[in-house]
Amino acid sequence: MKKFLAVFMALAMILSIVPAVMAEGEEVITLTVFRGDPGDQPTEDNKIYKLIEEKLGLKFEIEFLAGDLAETLGLKLADDVYPDLFDGGNYAETLEGAEVLIDLLPYITEEKTPNLYKHIYTNNRIKQLLTEDGKLYIIPNYGINYNAQIQNECNGPAFFIQKQVIAWNEYKVPKTLNEYFDLIERFMAANPTTANGTPYTGFAILCEGWRHFCLINPVQHLMGRPNDGEVLIDVNDPDFHTETFIDKPYAKAYYKKLNEEFHKGLINKDTFVMNYDQYIAALSNGTVLGMFDQTWDFGPATDSLKASNMYENTYLALPLVYDPEYVDGKVIEEHYLNGTVMNKDRGFGISVTCKYPERVVGMFETLLSDEWQTILQWGIEGEDYYVENGRYLMTKEQYDQRADAQWKRANRALAIWESCPKKQGTMDNGNAWDPSQQPEIYFGQMNDYDKDFLTAAGKKTPAEFFNPPIELAPYGEAWQIDKAPIDIDYNQGFLPIQDRWLPTIITCDPSEVDANWDAFVAEITPSAKIYTDFMQEEVLKLVEQALN
Repeated sequence: MKKFLAVFMALAMILSIVPAVMAEGEEVITLTVFRGDPGDQPTEDNKIYKLIEEKLGLKFEIEFLAGDLAETLGLKLADDVYPDLFDGGNYAETLEGAEVLIDLLPYITEEKTPNLYKHIYTNNRIKQLLTEDGKLYIIPNYGINYNAQIQNECNGPAFFIQKQVIAWNEYKVPKTLNEYFDLIERFMAANPTTANGTPYTGFAILCEGWRHFCLINPVQHLMGRPNDGEVLIDVNDPDFHTETFIDKPYAKAYYKKLNEEFHKGLINKDTFVMNYDQYIAALSNGTVLGMFDQTWDFGPATDSLKASNMYENTYLALPLVYDPEYVDGKVIEEHYLNGTVMNKDRGFGISVTCKYPERVVGMFETLLSDEWQTILQWGIEGEDYYVENGRYLMTKEQYDQRADAQWKRANRALAIWESCPKKQGTMDNGNAWDPSQQPEIYFGQMNDYDKDFLTAAGKKTPAEFFNPPIELAPYGEAWQIDKAPIDIDYNQGFLPIQDRWLPTIITCDPSEVDANWDAFVAEITPSAKIYTDFMQEEVLKLVEQALN
């Protein structure tokens, strides 16, 4: 009873201080929402959605991705009516090109929408956000920092390995590709199965749909560069020399190495047909020792492992580079971590069939206020966090529950928050916007296993296994460049050729690797040439735009 009263009073207090934006006489409306990612439906009594309904007069009918994203978007584009809030995930450019999203610029002014205006115009961010036709269809859902940037861990691409493998190796961390696979081989030889007798998988590769970056992208990072998608760019060259890497001899070294590991039994053949849900399930049961991925992509597996107290099976991100033998004796310096990158063209757009565009923009504006950002990211004060001497803190119970899927369904508005514009970095009062980045919480609420693990490895944070972030290149990150002008060559040639050939090269008889590689290069060369020329031109355009 006391807990109920405390929660009720806390919620009442929040209701009293959160500004209401629903004008008197306005009706509660329901917005249809499509998210280009799988997700869980919130509970009917979700406290944050209830608060949004009461204060903003908005309810949501949410559809999450089920199946292939490109195919799903194609079906939706064939309709005459689209979801009001449309998140196309990694194919958002398809929505922009199909003219199904409205231009947001006419709705954003310094007087009427000061939060949004500051968000996109500070440091002239708007120059990078506009499409070639001078319109703004999507405000980035991530990558806009306020005040200080916090880097406690790698949230992007890396090679990953279970922490128990590093502990077994007396906390010696591999730094090169050969060292990485050598360690996994030795661990599996000594520990072929889990405690319950399930065989370990040494290395998994997710190849499904747009997530095939797990198969394609490692080469650029092994060469020492941050994420530029499918090209390698020489930032030390005045002309920013740009080339596809997948068809180069240094890429062959990676896939030949995977072929060796496949025939040693570290890679299962079914990894090439595994869908995302199956991949997450495999990681969640603790049997996959390593993979290349991006931290955010397998978050559900991390949450599941933590909820099951399987901390030793959670993953450590590693910034591997090629051994000198693969690159003519060159010693490569890793640069996985980049300066802050706006997640251009990712997040919610408002469809042209939405009947309430002003209300939706008003929602973006209100939810970007400090009050609502605190609610969306931290929750309800006194219930989800507490304040002590001006610092936002959480008890262990409060922090741990954030990883619980059922708790999140009832207590967070993730489906809306994840795709909406948001504040990252730090608040004006010095607290972190993201609770997991708050120093006191990050270190204080870390489970004992991870504290002991980092201490034994001589580190304070997982980010310390990486070199510090480098300065963001003037073109940003090249994966953000819209490929629509070469859509056929890119999506029907360059990408599917890789998806078809690379698993074949990894699984074929070792005596056939050279012949298969040559056939792959011969087939992909025409589309790779088109893609290279296009990307070189677009990179130079962005550089000129940024410097002028």
